[in-house]
Amino acid sequence: MIDQKDTYALETLARSAATQLRPMLDLLRKMVEIESPSDNKAAVDQCAAFVAKQCTALGGRVRLHRQKAFGDLLEARFGPQKSNQKPILLLGHLDTVWPLGTLKDMPFRVSKGRVWGPGVLDMKAGVAMALTAIAILKDQQRLTRPVVMLLNSDEEVGSTVSRPVTEKLAQLCQAVYVLEPAQGLEGAYKTARKGVGNYEIHVHGVAAHSGVDFERGHSAVVELARQIERIAGFTELDRGITVNIGTIQGGTRSNVIAAEARAEVDVRIAKAKDATRIERRFRSLRVLDSKCSLHVEGGLNRPPMERTPGTVVLYKRAATHAHALGFELKEAATGGGSDGNFTSALGVPTLDGMGAVGEGAHAVHESLLLEHLTPRTALLAAMLE
Repeated sequence: MIDQKDTYALETLARSAATQLRPMLDLLRKMVEIESPSDNKAAVDQCAAFVAKQCTALGGRVRLHRQKAFGDLLEARFGPQKSNQKPILLLGHLDTVWPLGTLKDMPFRVSKGRVWGPGVLDMKAGVAMALTAIAILKDQQRLTRPVVMLLNSDEEVGSTVSRPVTEKLAQLCQAVYVLEPAQGLEGAYKTARKGVGNYEIHVHGVAAHSGVDFERGHSAVVELARQIERIAGFTELDRGITVNIGTIQGGTRSNVIAAEARAEVDVRIAKAKDATRIERRFRSLRVLDSKCSLHVEGGLNRPPMERTPGTVVLYKRAATHAHALGFELKEAATGGGSDGNFTSALGVPTLDGMGAVGEGAHAVHESLLLEHLTPRTALLAAMLE
């Protein structure tokens, strides 16, 4: 329950968020127009430098975690430097899936009640919302607890360099708020995500001329096809385990018995306890043709974010605030992963999907719904207070 005093405080946040809509859109436009594909360090660093200036202007204490292969990680601290309260971690990323030059075909624009552009939903809007929420709290002298914001540079490609920093900071925090987009057009917060794994299956056979020496050949393609049947059987929908053979490659010509073949496999699990189960199945694969050999690479790279009691507490608090702000906030589970998977697996209460509401992430129709931007920013501010 929220009393009259709290209701007034929330209404104040909502009014302030509404007055900040135009500056927030201007900030978002500038971020989107600094294209930042994961594989271009210079581009991601340019975006991080811009956001670092915004953080400094808000009184944030900025630190860059320098990287060689990927963009630098941006850490900014707000609020009191000394406090009896543990910080809240705002977690996001500045890298996108879009290559340089995408703006020519997908320019930033506000049209028909939406905001469009590459990376606008996933997830530069979440960063703009967080900075606006912090600005509102500072202006009202209500930022009384420490807040840490970490913006990573390699989330879209697996978070290999940022994961250790994310986990180290999360363990020092009371809770983690992930600035990824909300779930669907209804804008649900995410209280569970599946774990993600990638495996590569390599088969080596014996090459031969398919017309002259057919009997001497042992096809890697045929062996891989047999293995694919086995691997497809690893899916267990009732346990939330899905296994997708995404790509297959093999052979050189139709008249050559294939010496090499490979497949890439995507795995999703809902429960951490199933990680060992799926790993054991992949490692137990054996060839049916003894003249062929098989090698398995990869594994689980994101643990599942399970719906823990701590996350439920955060969601219920958010839902209560949302009701007072005039909208219903639902919760959802998703098969996609985020950096919140890492923090949740450490036992730190993690609430995800606290960014913008929209659709089309990673697609040409990527966009967010303008009407949700200010109330969701007010809600984020309330959760930080």
